[in-house]
Amino acid sequence: MTDRDITGLVAKAPLDQRIAQIVRPTVEGMGFELVRLRFMGGAKRATLQIMAEKPDGTMEVDDCADLSRAVSAALDVDDPVEGAYALEVSSPGIDRPLTRLKDFERFAGWECKLETNELIDGRKRFKGELEGVEDDEVLIRIPEGIIGLKFDWIADAKLVLSDALIAESLKARKEAGTAQPDMDESLYDDIEDADDDSDGDEEDDDGQRQQA
Repeated sequence: MTDRDITGLVAKAPLDQRIAQIVRPTVEGMGFELVRLRFMGGAKRATLQIMAEKPDGTMEVDDCADLSRAVSAALDVDDPVEGAYALEVSSPGIDRPLTRLKDFERFAGWECKLETNELIDGRKRFKGELEGVEDDEVLIRIPEGIIGLKFDWIADAKLVLSDALIAESLKARKEAGTAQPDMDESLYDDIEDADDDSDGDEEDDDGQRQQA
């Protein structure tokens, strides 16, 4: 991961970027990749959310627990956050955020929602099928046709949850031997895609989470 990744969608706010620089050696040293880091203040208790995965895209509960302990130790040495907070380490989940240029290439063919920093032809929100990457542009098919959006223009992006995406995720987990015995596609029937503008940080059905 380059410094450009750290200053982009992976970690946006200055505090997020500072924390990312601290934990990145630990994350990568354990064989994981940092997908997203957010420090979220709260009325009751602040939360540091870290999403990570292995290079093959997997991330199991035990992986989250191991990484949570290691990251916690790293932050104890150089803690950039004042006050108490909860550390939450998880996988990106099924309808995952897309934070690196390679994510848009990897998930070509799947539907996504993205938002740009500034208006592009009078709009900031786009929804359509990913068509891959060309140089530094993300290609997306919208009703008007295929358009290219520079990676640096993108403020937020995530996959759209669908039955097909869930089925593909379960298939990949089974092939990798990481699916739990009771995981089957019927558990996720009748997925309804609510086409709204919300982009909450609720954990996804397939996400693995470890809270310290």
